Amino acid sequence: MALMNKSVVYPFSFVLMAIASCAFADAPSFDRPGIAFSTSTLSRGSFSFELGLPDFQHASDGDNKSTLYSMNTNIRAGLGENIELQLATPLFNYLKTKHTGVSDSAFGLGDSSLSLKFALPSASDKFSWAGLAGVTFPTGQDPFTTEKPQYRLANAMSLRLNDTYSTGFYINLTRSNGKTGYTLSPNLNFALTNTVGVYVEAGFNHIDQSPNSAVAGGGLAWMVTPTIQLDFSMDFGLNHNSPDIVGGFGVSFFIK
Repeated sequence: MALMNKSVVYPFSFVLMAIASCAFADAPSFDRPGIAFSTSTLSRGSFSFELGLPDFQHASDGDNKSTLYSMNTNIRAGLGENIELQLATPLFNYLKTKHTGVSDSAFGLGDSSLSLKFALPSASDKFSWAGLAGVTFPTGQDPFTTEKPQYRLANAMSLRLNDTYSTGFYINLTRSNGKTGYTLSPNLNFALTNTVGVYVEAGFNHIDQSPNSAVAGGGLAWMVTPTIQLDFSMDFGLNHNSPDIVGGFGVSFFIK
């Protein structure tokens, strides 16, 4: 089983409604953890730094095993009303593999992506959605690069059911080296307290001429202060072609 690069195959974000941090009126909606991203954008002149400390993947197939640790980093900058710029890259990757009893390891930088995220208009205060368009450049070191540019178009939707629960759906399309891929992911989010939110999610991934993969799991986000969030997530593979575990620990900072 090949180890999948989460920064390419599964976006490192999720739809967690602002109800998880409703105690802080000006608290942002961060784009991590999870598969999807939040449906809101940052205000003009504000920034967020969202870091995996680390994010990880583990895959095994008989005697073959691989584990990847990544310091995924996403810098978001508010450009104007309902639009923001994002720069994302794994600052550091460490891959440990074992094939037929022989162990090996590698470390290095990953590919970088530049994206525009935009909040879309809605006629209901209970429904929100946002789009994201971007390109990933093959700036990483082997074996942490796709070697070809990848183009991405994604949409995240969220429906607030009540003051505690919300549900969402995420669609991501990619095009790279003549191949088209897509990711579909539903999620359910709920607030445990005014500052702690949890979620469950599933994800299905398809790339032309490659086996399909699927995961399911969840995580939590905790607004430690009005501008700092800690998170934890863990998804489990549902078929032979999926990684056994995909998850991570993270911290996010908001600067206004």
